[in-house]
Amino acid sequence: MKEIIYLDHSATTMVSDAVLREMMPYYNKFYGNASGLYFLAQESKNALELSRQRVARAINARPNEIYFLSGGSEADNLALKGVARANKRRGNHIITTKIEHKAILNACRTLEQEGFEVTYLDVLPNGMIRLEDLRKAIRRNTIIISIMFANNEIGTVQPIEQIGLIARKYNIIFHTDAVQAIGQFKIDVQRYNIDLLSISAHKFYGPKGVGALYVRQGVRIEKLIDGGTQEGDLRSGTENIPGIVGLGKAIEEADINLYQNTNRLITLRENFIKNIETQIPGVIINGDRKYRLPCNVSVSFRNIDAKSLIAELSNRKICVSGGSACSSKNPKPSHVLTAIGLHPSIANNTIRVTFGLDNDMEDVIYTVNQIKDIINH
Repeated sequence: MKEIIYLDHSATTMVSDAVLREMMPYYNKFYGNASGLYFLAQESKNALELSRQRVARAINARPNEIYFLSGGSEADNLALKGVARANKRRGNHIITTKIEHKAILNACRTLEQEGFEVTYLDVLPNGMIRLEDLRKAIRRNTIIISIMFANNEIGTVQPIEQIGLIARKYNIIFHTDAVQAIGQFKIDVQRYNIDLLSISAHKFYGPKGVGALYVRQGVRIEKLIDGGTQEGDLRSGTENIPGIVGLGKAIEEADINLYQNTNRLITLRENFIKNIETQIPGVIINGDRKYRLPCNVSVSFRNIDAKSLIAELSNRKICVSGGSACSSKNPKPSHVLTAIGLHPSIANNTIRVTFGLDNDMEDVIYTVNQIKDIINH
């Protein structure tokens, strides 16, 4: 048995060996500032543009539509605030959902204080929006729809292609937070009519502290950070070249190995669900059973405190979470679990298990047996 069984890959992943090897020279050999004119700076500039091409290729975009920044939260904020402020003469209405990442929900709260109006769509018990609710929410002054590709807590995947068609029909800008989806689904921004898309490298075996925002050419967007003219004057600041190199390599690896990796994750996921439902009575699997992240299992227990369960699993060197890593210190029930209709007593008895490339079937069987043993005692 492994020394540690890590089952929290939706919170973060390790940096792959191939990614780490490609990053290292840009810390101490090719360390030039990409804005410089000399040969050392040009090495950094070339690496920056290669990464831009890699990201663009993975999502079927143009390289000049890819902007590098610090991660998913910044990408979400730039997408929502940047588009809303740049297009406020067109309208002041935003549509999102009640189960978005806090980066979107809190950005919406800020925009509401600036006079924007926000509609927060309800979701079904499986976490899916109703497309009819989306259509009914659209107004003449709606300027942006922001709906995540896949939920980070319960794993539910939204009908992104249909949402994109609706947004395009009404000439509304469509943003999706794809932080959890990159590396687990083949995303084509042209096919799905996506105008903006958020990416974070550490969710697909890249480094922390670096992400990207795809912005379709022609979309009006206002920058958040004043400074130099890096990243097309949309994101000022000296570029994190090692991190960007890592992001580019990680997304290329994820794209090449997509179907092999996701099929393996689905096998682990389904076996975990089967075993835990068979061996532990009364468990609830949250999220849609079919349209969900390949890696994700969100499971609620009756009369079992999740924090105590997570702590005991940790004592046994098994790492799982209670939901979103960003909200782990909040004592209130998850806003996602509340939105799908779980009673607070059940919501607080929920753990999230998310598989990765370092897991195997032995991890599944051992973890279920340990959960069963803890509950029995």
